[in-house]
Amino acid sequence: MHVVVNAAVSADGKLSTRRREQVRISGPDDFDRVDRLRAESDAVLVGVGTVLADDPHLTLDDPDRRENRERRGEEPTPARVVVDSTGRTPTDARILDDAATTYVLAAEAIADERLAALESAGAEVLVAGEERVALAAALDALEDEGIEALMVEGGGEVIFSLFEAGLVDELSVYVGSLLIGGRDAPTLADGEGFVESFPPLSLREVSRIDDGVLLRYDVGTE
Repeated sequence: MHVVVNAAVSADGKLSTRRREQVRISGPDDFDRVDRLRAESDAVLVGVGTVLADDPHLTLDDPDRRENRERRGEEPTPARVVVDSTGRTPTDARILDDAATTYVLAAEAIADERLAALESAGAEVLVAGEERVALAAALDALEDEGIEALMVEGGGEVIFSLFEAGLVDELSVYVGSLLIGGRDAPTLADGEGFVESFPPLSLREVSRIDDGVLLRYDVGTE
């Protein structure tokens, strides 16, 4: 599986405010780039924190891209994936509508009633790990479902966990021209942080988009 992490951050590396409120960091050209990247992916993954904070839909905006996917024999919009160890995803979340297949990656710790509720709401629940989702095993399960190209859109906890597990192949970061601040504001990679061994990044491309800069890295190469 090829895993691409894509995120937009402020000039000081924040994903949103300390209140976890959405902030418009990029502009129309970058939104189109993200939509194109989604269209090229088999699935788009977020953590449950992103679902609870933003209630994202994670579908394609451009009807031409949906049509092109259908011509290739694919679903019109990529599958959606939520990393949600204990099944906190609300059953009325937009990500659980019938616009695309939705997988919930859960751990064995999920209560039976939450698992049943999510399945009744339309999710396909894949269980991997005991107390927390074992990401390597979960991605293997997604691969068994035919997902080869995975786009990760956040948030900071799940991005850190994927880097920690050595599962990321590419990183694309849009750096916008604004300052958010806040010691408790979420960053690109939260979690416990790295202190000794750091994921190796190799800068592949720098380009200006809207009023910001896109940085593209290969991961795992010096």
